[in-house]
Amino acid sequence: MQFSLQEIREVGNLELLARQMVEGFITGLHKSPYHGFSVEFAEHQLYNSGGSTRHIDWKVFAKTDRLYTKRYEEETNLRCHLVLDCSSSMYYPTETRGKITFSIMAAAALTYLLQKQRDAVGLFTFTDQITLQTQVRSTATHAHKLFLALNRLLNTENIKQKTAIAPVIHEIAQKIHKRSLVILFTDMFHNQEDHQAIFTALQHLKHQKNEVLLFHVMDHDTEVDFDFEDRPYEFIDLESGEKTRLMPGEIKSSYQTAMAESFKKLKLKCNQFKIDLIEVDIKTPFQKVLSQYLIKRARMK
Repeated sequence: MQFSLQEIREVGNLELLARQMVEGFITGLHKSPYHGFSVEFAEHQLYNSGGSTRHIDWKVFAKTDRLYTKRYEEETNLRCHLVLDCSSSMYYPTETRGKITFSIMAAAALTYLLQKQRDAVGLFTFTDQITLQTQVRSTATHAHKLFLALNRLLNTENIKQKTAIAPVIHEIAQKIHKRSLVILFTDMFHNQEDHQAIFTALQHLKHQKNEVLLFHVMDHDTEVDFDFEDRPYEFIDLESGEKTRLMPGEIKSSYQTAMAESFKKLKLKCNQFKIDLIEVDIKTPFQKVLSQYLIKRARMK
């Protein structure tokens, strides 16, 4: 099930939307013979020969003649940290707050999916500093708290927050436990930060055998293709407020070249650090985010 960015803002209940989206997505997977990975929502798991018999559910055995062990809320397969860039550039386009809305909804869907899989999930948000850090838990109560936090973020106005990606990512890397999955949503726009400093920070996330999924969130029509009518525009930097008047046609070619070079460097570094980089256009279905997570999750097993 797919929702427009406008519908997400109008409905506002992220927990409800996330449940509808994920359940629709899973139904689609189960109908397809090509999905390539499974999603388990069961509260039991098959008993492994040689393992402890302490938690075998004998009532289920009596009904099915198969051995299952009970799974408890505190048991978790994975610790996942969702990291959202909430700086002012993420509120572009201003009419829909497209990038931040997309990222919040994707985080909500992943929260629902992770909790149903009994995986522990926590949330970081940041601008030029960490603005929110939650605990990392697998309970339904904790997931509900994350939905409330994401709902508040969805309704937060843009107050011209700058970005400081490198120092914030270093700080987050120091806070998380080893062997975690870090899912980062950002447009990678920054205030004159040295590219190498950002790449070093991303490498730090891989410390202690953590896995990283980087969703590079953009409005491709305007931010990548620079697709504007060839008439005078006033462009405003959402983080600094700086204004520039120009004709898009005069700089379109050089802009596209510069962006392509920047993306190329990012791809090369992510490949070098074994970070999964997914380029996301805010107009594409949220299912792409869920699919990429499940692919990464299957590789980690």
